[in-house]
Amino acid sequence: MTEERVNKYDAANSAVSATFKLRNGNLIPQLGLGTWLIDNDKVKRVVVDALKMGYRLIDTAQAYDNEEGVGEGIRESGVDRKDIYLTSKIRAEYKTYDEARRSIDESLQKLGTDYLDLMLIHCPQPWDEYGSDNHYYAENLEVWKALEDAFREDKVRAIGVANFGKADLQNILDHAVEMPFVDQVLTHAGHTDLDLLEFIKQSDMQAEAHSPMGHGEVLQNPVLVELAHKYGCSVASLCIKYTIELGCVALPKATSWEHLEDNMNTHFEIDPKDMDTLKHLKIEDYGESAQFPCYSKAPKIA
Repeated sequence: MTEERVNKYDAANSAVSATFKLRNGNLIPQLGLGTWLIDNDKVKRVVVDALKMGYRLIDTAQAYDNEEGVGEGIRESGVDRKDIYLTSKIRAEYKTYDEARRSIDESLQKLGTDYLDLMLIHCPQPWDEYGSDNHYYAENLEVWKALEDAFREDKVRAIGVANFGKADLQNILDHAVEMPFVDQVLTHAGHTDLDLLEFIKQSDMQAEAHSPMGHGEVLQNPVLVELAHKYGCSVASLCIKYTIELGCVALPKATSWEHLEDNMNTHFEIDPKDMDTLKHLKIEDYGESAQFPCYSKAPKIA
């Protein structure tokens, strides 16, 4: 690591040190590193680079098959575990108490830690049924009980869900002992479910934005290109700043030093009129990324 690099990212550390507060008082960074589709043998280097650069939130999942590499990166970085906000997610296909309970312990073992800062149900349905009429209400309550038990045992410091719509959230809210702290949902300029985000907020939960750049498919959009030019930033930085200004934790994926660094460039404010433009922008063509259910089967926004 060169001195030039150290100086450059030290100046941007406030971008990753800013936090939101969960209802239990715990702080969660506003900007983190998403690790979806980063292979297990490559993710260690990315995590090391991100943590040395100042990132403190690392988001993984059982379905990513890279928890071991994430754990190795955390240990190799030299950053104290207590200073890292580590998230994983229970596989969407695990819909029984026993499966969920066992998988939480397996995640802890793979990550090499005795606790997670946040654990989520990855999806209300198995991914091959995402968007179907079967909401798996009873099954998700069983998985939620496993999360509640892990929370009480301090294996998990906060529990939540991902890709849950209002009906799926209400099912948990109506029956849970411990309410969800977080809902991690697809949110980017071009796909902003304002009603869902407001429901999350009114339910005293924190929204997290996965795919804040629409898996890269929105980066050539002319509206975004023009606004990025106005603010003197990359389209990626604009997209990340947009989700943060919505009140969401932003979880962009990056693998290169340059992209990790650029994602921290959020030292500007988006004009309210431009925020309104971005909120109502519609981008529904995910190109090759439409092969993934989280995009092709994402609920349509009126």
